[in-house]
Amino acid sequence: QVQVVESGGGLVQPGESLRLSCVVSGSIRSVYSMAWYRLVPGKQRELVATIMSGGSTSYADSVKGRFTISGNNAKNTVYLQMNSLKPEDTAVYYCNVRLGPFPYWGPGTQVTVSS
Repeated sequence: QVQVVESGGGLVQPGESLRLSCVVSGSIRSVYSMAWYRLVPGKQRELVATIMSGGSTSYADSVKGRFTISGNNAKNTVYLQMNSLKPEDTAVYYCNVRLGPFPYWGPGTQVTVSS
C-alpha cells in the first residue's frame, strides 16, 4: 500500500505565496517521478510541475518563474513553492507519484487566490 497526502493549501490574496507539501508513505520502491497537477471545475486537469528521480524539473508555461518544485528523497516528500499567486491559480492541487509504471494520487488540497 502507498499513501499520498498533500497539505499546505489555503486562502491567500493575489501576490502572496503558499508552499504545498506532499508526503508519500508505505511500500515505496523505485520512485520514477513526482508531480503536481491542478484541477478547476469545468476544465481539464493541468500538469503544473514535475521532478524526476534524478532531480530534473519541468513546469507548465503558466507557472514558470513563479512556482518551484523540490524534493526531499530521505523524507519521501515533494514541495511546491508558489509565489506571486494569481486568481487563476485557484484550483485543487493534487500530488502524483509514479513508482515504476504505477501512478498514485493524493486526495488534493484546495488553493484559493482571492482579494
